[in-house]
Amino acid sequence: MRRVALTSLDRVLWPATGFTKGDMLAYYEAIAPWLLPHLMGRPLTLGRFPAGIDGPGFAQTECRGRPDWMRTEAVRLRTGEVRHQCVVDDLDSLLWVANLGSIELHAFPARAGRPDEPAFVVFDLDPGPGADLLDCCRVALWVRAALGDVGLDGFAKASGGAGVHVEVPLAAGHRFDAARTFARDMAGRLAARQRSTVTDRRAREARTGKVLVDWMPTAPRALMVVPYSLRATDRPSVATPLRWAEIEQALELRCADALRYEPSAVVERAGRLGDLHAPMLETTQRLPSVR
Repeated sequence: MRRVALTSLDRVLWPATGFTKGDMLAYYEAIAPWLLPHLMGRPLTLGRFPAGIDGPGFAQTECRGRPDWMRTEAVRLRTGEVRHQCVVDDLDSLLWVANLGSIELHAFPARAGRPDEPAFVVFDLDPGPGADLLDCCRVALWVRAALGDVGLDGFAKASGGAGVHVEVPLAAGHRFDAARTFARDMAGRLAARQRSTVTDRRAREARTGKVLVDWMPTAPRALMVVPYSLRATDRPSVATPLRWAEIEQALELRCADALRYEPSAVVERAGRLGDLHAPMLETTQRLPSVR
């Protein structure tokens, strides 16, 4: 029988609200039924903040100090180094990594066992200086419309920070070069049509007053925060799957706060709505160029 020793439960990780490590572990245990399917078999990079968000944070790839039952996956990095990264397939594994002070969970955009095949195309919508979350919402709807024009469905999630992610699930058999080309071309076309509000260039001088449609996370070793992961923001926030109607309503009401969810609200809405990102896990849709 496994025993996960949970430690320092009273340690405050988010000073602004008094949210403790025990609160974080309770959240991850409660959200596990909806989170775990998005982690199964995927090597994770852990965003660790052992002393809380005001202390030093770091990304951990090697699954150091793991118990014998913790599964790992060997991942070759861009440098050629091989890291044995944690794989979280069950609640015990989730609680073990969270107990390390792992606030954030990040994974590659690939399926378990298929590291060279994209599981989805990623559009990371990030506001530049002078733009905000509502601007990202407006651009997300444009991305959705552009995807619809080529027969594809996209799924949105609040990043838990300032932006929105639109992800396009793909059937098995795609290649990263084709997916990346598709993402780059779509971002470029959108930036050309909406020059005053959208850019596809990461350079800071190109981003003032605009939303960056970042297509570069569609890459084998790019990292994206997984759905339902906590974020190391000033207040506890969550990367939260959204309904498109919620984005439309937030724009209509001009209320960005309607798309910012704290942990308890995310657990409640998952119990009520189910996993809005479940279709990301099983899809038959293919990119237009490889139909």
